[in-house]
Amino acid sequence: MKANFELRAQAREALQDNWGNAVLATLVYWLIACVAASIPFFNFVATILFLIPFSLAYIVLFYGFYKGKKSGLVEGLFAPFNTYGRTLGLSLLVAVYTYLWTLLLIIPGIIKHYSYAMAFYIAQDEPTLSAEQAIQKSMQIMRGNKAKLFCLDLSFIGWALLCVLTCGIGYLWLAPYVATARAAFYEDLKYANAVNY
Repeated sequence: MKANFELRAQAREALQDNWGNAVLATLVYWLIACVAASIPFFNFVATILFLIPFSLAYIVLFYGFYKGKKSGLVEGLFAPFNTYGRTLGLSLLVAVYTYLWTLLLIIPGIIKHYSYAMAFYIAQDEPTLSAEQAIQKSMQIMRGNKAKLFCLDLSFIGWALLCVLTCGIGYLWLAPYVATARAAFYEDLKYANAVNY
């Protein structure tokens, strides 16, 4: 598999000349998430029924971006809602499974978080798979690769600290960078494991 610096380089290449669209999509995502979460007496329901699937949409959006879809980024945020039942089911299963493992201890929860990390990409690649099947496939291809994805995430820590100095504004650029690098990781992982898609 490719080194993390190569995956980050691929992400920067995909984002080149398209930062404006990426930042705009991130801003729209955050604004909608903040509004939904701040509605009195509705924020818990909004989190379950809207924000969790919306997070999946953000992941899928930048996976498509990495694969060459450079237009319609803001509209793409809402694309997974065309199959809302499946999107909600997968989002809830991943959230519940991760939470249950976290109840044991924090570390098992983190490990399972990385086990399930590719489920959203797999569900996008294979629309016929059920939510449970996508999760099982993610666990399969992440076997032996969880630490590598953890290190990829950790490699952005310096950028995250710099973003704090901008009062969080820098995250509008960092979030697309991280999302696109994770998409590059998935593509590399998919072919490295010779998974049939």
